[in-house]
Amino acid sequence: MLDNGPVRVLLVDDQPLLRMGFRLILEGEDDLCIVGEASNGAEAVRHVRELAPDVVLMDVRMPMLDGIEATRAIAASGSDAKIIILTTFDLDEYAFAGLRAGASAFLLKDVAPAELISAVRVVASGDAVVAPRVTQRLLETYVRGAGAGMDPAAMDGGDGGQRAGADGGGQPAGSPARPARDPLLEDLTPRENEMLGAMAEGLSNAEIAHRYFLSEATVKTHVRRILTKLHLRDRVQAVVYAYETGLVVPSNTDY
Repeated sequence: MLDNGPVRVLLVDDQPLLRMGFRLILEGEDDLCIVGEASNGAEAVRHVRELAPDVVLMDVRMPMLDGIEATRAIAASGSDAKIIILTTFDLDEYAFAGLRAGASAFLLKDVAPAELISAVRVVASGDAVVAPRVTQRLLETYVRGAGAGMDPAAMDGGDGGQRAGADGGGQPAGSPARPARDPLLEDLTPRENEMLGAMAEGLSNAEIAHRYFLSEATVKTHVRRILTKLHLRDRVQAVVYAYETGLVVPSNTDY
């Protein structure tokens, strides 16, 4: 639960039965509140502006405006809403495109109820692990693929020919790609560089604190400063940034 009350959740999916299922699961929790539903990306953008949800469960393939473009629009609007992309497969170009566009996490549509509830709480808190191993595999797969000359068509959203992915580091489409060594990194202290690398490994605040013999409060302060200096929305954006700027080199392991 947030300091000012229950976590406010917006459900976005063009299938009413899926929205109903998510609603039934989440409404049973005292610290979660469904504030609205949308059946397409355009409605989602409007509802985020009007309802100010804390978390948005966002489907990808929808009419009028797909979930990737809706995510990008919400992120660009300055909204504080955290977005969870709903995908069908764990290693899915849509999930990767969603993270680049500004989403904070992704879930499979057949997620277990307990995992759905936990994910909403985790994303709302902004403090827990944001790069679980499957997310690392996703990043490594697609960053490595792009480096190997991935066909740009593979990142197409399939909706009216729109490109599903954003440009590097979650920037809006059409903006220049980040250089291999972003000048903003020069503003980080040596300790903050260590923290960023640990975040990219998928470590939680507690795990980072244990590794570097720091308090969790100190780690949170470092994380906040890193996000501010690099102009990033949240921890998962920092992970994407670390991969795409070469701070973390994707392994050669095939998944």
